[in-house]
Parts: sequence; structure tokens; C-alpha cells
Amino acid sequence: MSRKIRMGMVGGGRGAFIGAVHRMAAALDGEIELVCGAFSSNPEKSRLSGKDLFLPADRCYGSYEEMIKTEKSLPADIRMDFISIVTPNHVHFGPAKMALQNGFHVVCDKPLAFDMKEAKELQRLVKKTGLLFALTHNYTGYPMVKQARGMINKGKIGAVRKVVVEYPQGWLSTKLEATDQKQAAWRTDPKRSGIAGAMGDIGTHAENLAEYMTGLQIKKLCADINIMVEGRRLDDDGNVFLEFDNGAKGILFASQIAAGEENALRIRVYGEKAGLEWSQMEPNSLIVKWLNRPMEIMRTGVGKLYPEAQHATRIPAGHPEGYLEAFANIYKNFALSLRAILAGKKPKALHLDFPGVDDGLRGMRFIEKVIESGKSKQKWIKF
Repeated sequence: MSRKIRMGMVGGGRGAFIGAVHRMAAALDGEIELVCGAFSSNPEKSRLSGKDLFLPADRCYGSYEEMIKTEKSLPADIRMDFISIVTPNHVHFGPAKMALQNGFHVVCDKPLAFDMKEAKELQRLVKKTGLLFALTHNYTGYPMVKQARGMINKGKIGAVRKVVVEYPQGWLSTKLEATDQKQAAWRTDPKRSGIAGAMGDIGTHAENLAEYMTGLQIKKLCADINIMVEGRRLDDDGNVFLEFDNGAKGILFASQIAAGEENALRIRVYGEKAGLEWSQMEPNSLIVKWLNRPMEIMRTGVGKLYPEAQHATRIPAGHPEGYLEAFANIYKNFALSLRAILAGKKPKALHLDFPGVDDGLRGMRFIEKVIESGKSKQKWIKF
């Protein structure tokens, strides 16, 4: 198939942050082109946003319903192949459901949906239709995260015993939502964000990274959930004890009131033979702490890494690959898998390495159980 994969976007219009990130990531490898969009719930804003992106006026829609209905009616050599959903949480389900029902593949920002009921319905539809569904837990896209995953999977550090994952931010240390700051406003609003604040926004990233890197799944958890800024309606801080399905123990904390912190996602995994350490603020390095030999620092693009890490590396060693490139790795693998499907072929396992609807359902369950545990006197909750 000698053409680019055609993308339609829901959300991400003027004033949005994550929409531009998705567009840059999707375009980075030259596999995908944006051909249409419903960029805002305000039809005029949507059309103006499309104009900013140099899209034809007739491909800039006033709603996602109009976009999906119209695109489906277009000839196969023109219409979009998939939609990318970059809206606040409460507007994930509607376009994802309609896209799947009308034969379009989906990339969706995290978390998967507003609540578990919606998440389960999307999982059902993905299984029923057989369409591709990617969830942009972008931190899984870093080469050294994939290297760590490969090492753990191949038993290089022995059986995992302990997982410590943290995601501190400081941007909500004050009541920023009271200033009409758009990103703060919707993330702290239960009607748009759901039942969780920090735990839904960044806690799910920590949960997903821990499960992705180790290949384990959380079995039980015990949570302490807090609202530290007076008058805030959703959690802005939390601490969680974890138990994994192999018996390993873990600690997860996520906080958006850690003053001075930026996006300090960090994970440490300790096995019988060695420990691994990776930080989003220094993503090209994977620290390996061996039990009986000197510490080793593995670097992106240096030496013989596992195929999945090499596949996720674009440029020579010493040139930092960061947030956008990790995001782009999800889009690249999604596009390569979709390209194979459109050509009537089976996607390669290497290309199917991206979070999907099942990961999204686990993220929603994490949110639900963390909040349940935080409110419960029993504390330990089965996942």
C-alpha cells in the first residue's frame, strides 16, 4: 500500500495542549497524515482550527457525529482510516463507540473512558469488530522502557520482587483551576474528569508503566487518597501499596502538589539478580544495579539492545529522544499494524507493541479500586 494512513481528529482545537502533541507524534515518521477533524464542540471553533491546520473546509466538521457519518460516505480512496480522540475524559466514549460501530480504527488518549461501564462497552466493541484500538500511554514508547521490559521478560534480573513507581508533579500546588486555566479546570472537575483527579490523570500512567515494564498485573491494592488544596473537588495526592500476581510487592505514589516537580515519573524494579531504574526526566538511560557486579548504565542507541528497543530508536546515540518521540512510537506501531491490515496481512508482533483497550480497562479499574480503597476502612481491595 503506497500511501499514508489517513487520520481524523476529535478535539485538539485552538487552545488545546494535547492535540498538538498527537499531531506532531502522528506526523513524525511520515506514516500518517491528518485529513479531517472535529476539533471542538463549538462548530465555528472547530472549522477555524481546521483552517489553522490548512485542511479543506469541507473536511472540518462541526461535531464528531458529522465527521464519522460523512467520512463513512466518502470513497474508500479519500475517507479517513482511523480517528484520534484527544478530548477530556468525558468525551472519549462517544466518538470511540461511534467510530468502532462504523468501521473506523481508533487511537484514544488516556484514560480509556469516564467510568468502568463505558470502558467495558468499548472493550466489547473492539473484540466484536476486530478493529485496532490504541491507548496513548506514551511512556511505554521510550526505547529504554522497552529494553527494561525485554530484560525482565527474558529473566535477566530474575523473578521480580519489588516495584516502586512514582509520578510527582507540582503544577496544582495552588488552586489553579480558580484562575480559569483550561487544563486545570477540566482535570479537577468531576463532571469532566471522573471520580479521580491526580490518580486518574497521572496515577494511571504509573500503574500502566509498572504493569507494562514488568509484565505483571496488580492483584490487590491499599490506597491513601488525599485532597491537599482546600476547596478542590478531586484528589491531588495519593499513595498506594500494591501486590502483583506473582507475589511481588509494590509502592505507587502520584501527586500534583509536589511543589517544584515537573513530570518526574520514575520506576525501580528489583528482581532476584538485579534492579532496574528508569526516569522520564533522563529517558535515554536505563540503570542496571547487579547483585554481584558493578552497576551498569545502558543508553539508547548504544550497543546491542533488544529489537523492540532498537525499533523505537530513531537517531544516533547522544541525541536525546524524548516525550514526542515516545508518543510517536505508539502512532508508528499503530500505523504499521494498520497498514498491514489494510493490505490484507497479519501485523508483526513487534508492531503490535502499543497499549490497547485491555490496558485501558485495567487503568479504569485502577482508578475505581484506588478511590474505593481510599474511602474504605478495610483498605486492602482486590483489583
